[in-house]
Amino acid sequence: MSLAVTRFVFLLLLPYVTSSTTNGVGDGDDTYSAYDLLQHFNFPMGLLPKGATGYELDSSTGQFRAFFNGPCSFSLEGSYQLKYKSTIGGQISNNKLTSLTGVSVKVLFLWLNIVEVTRSGDDLEFSVGIASASFPIENFYECPQCGCGLDCVNGPLRKLKINPSVSSI
Repeated sequence: MSLAVTRFVFLLLLPYVTSSTTNGVGDGDDTYSAYDLLQHFNFPMGLLPKGATGYELDSSTGQFRAFFNGPCSFSLEGSYQLKYKSTIGGQISNNKLTSLTGVSVKVLFLWLNIVEVTRSGDDLEFSVGIASASFPIENFYECPQCGCGLDCVNGPLRKLKINPSVSSI
């Protein structure tokens, strides 16, 4: 087979052998960030801490991964401690994050994985499998920062609003 024919066959098959993963909400446009991805699916960007370095999205399945330079942990209002691994993932669709991996919250003395986040109107419901808690979306307009959460300059501590609906299965 000549070199020209080999190149032609390669170029013809290239779309079928490349991954369906993209680094941008806009069909491979690298100007989009992991925060843009959240907003594209109707979530506030404050679900992720500052410092996301990129993401991958399989637009046919909704499978995604977001990347950080390393693990990240912080406290919110001194009562909720959160940990993010250097890579988190799951499945994203409009108003729903499922099969989450890499994000955990400390409840009493136990670290529990957050497995699902659902948006219902102006509330976000976080599920750890056996229980869930609902918070107003306004708590997530600002991205927390690794190490210090939302109180990074020792300014006035912003109270995390909690909805009274905490449920368990």
